[in-house]
Amino acid sequence: MAAVREIEPIVLDLNRLEQMAESGYYNPYTMFDWPDSIEPDKPWMSENLTTLAGTPMWDELTREQQIALTRWEAVNFFSLNIHGIRELMSEVVMRIHEKTYAHVSEFLHHFIGEENEHMWFFAQFCLRYGGKLYPAQPTLKVASADHLSPVAREMIVFARILIFEEIVDYYNSYMATDQTLPPIAREINRVHHQDESRHVAFGRMIFQNLLGQVMKRDPDEVPLIAEYLENYLQYSIGTLYNPAAYRDAGIPDALALRRRALEHPARIEAHDKILKRTRSFLSKVGAGREVIRR
Repeated sequence: MAAVREIEPIVLDLNRLEQMAESGYYNPYTMFDWPDSIEPDKPWMSENLTTLAGTPMWDELTREQQIALTRWEAVNFFSLNIHGIRELMSEVVMRIHEKTYAHVSEFLHHFIGEENEHMWFFAQFCLRYGGKLYPAQPTLKVASADHLSPVAREMIVFARILIFEEIVDYYNSYMATDQTLPPIAREINRVHHQDESRHVAFGRMIFQNLLGQVMKRDPDEVPLIAEYLENYLQYSIGTLYNPAAYRDAGIPDALALRRRALEHPARIEAHDKILKRTRSFLSKVGAGREVIRR
């Protein structure tokens, strides 16, 4: 972590977020009412959030296949959460007692504790009702940004965490109130959304701090950062389209189906809707895709 010491100390006003974390504390190991099974006719993920929603491929499925797809895409979504949490926790743990992060260390302790609990209840759902987790998918490594300065690489670490959390929160906030879902699925999404609202607020603050340092030191790096982040947004969306979930739902030609779905205009429109909030934020702070040099 020698590169971290080249970065100016991160100083943020996190009093309100810390108070919210403390006042809203709950025990995840006792708060959920885990049913022995879930009604077989209920979707586990909102149907209009599935990766085939709005396409002819969805209409071509039998009702049994549609319900099965919601189940396995819920397992995939929660599995992605687990793997994403594990990655972001490892990054935060390495930094939590560095001098650069001394002023935000208290909140980072709350952050790590909450994310560990999220990982537990997502895994509980997957293992209890799906019987498995899907493996982690290959990721875009921060190493692909090795040509950037230490502060830019550090900013990308937190940008990846922020992007992950904002995409997840889009799904959580919708499914938390979807009455077609079983109560346990709604409750897991509701609880995660409640915590992620704080984490997203923190992520945006630390991102802006580090971006400000990049702009002060070498503004020419900003278009390169914006390009990396746009690629990461697209990669993150792509992880939702898991051929293994299609196969488990009894849908043939899973790889071909994934390609067709990703390219369908209805899905591209859905992606833009999912990413709208994040892209608007990046544009507002000067790191949106419009600054990429073509």
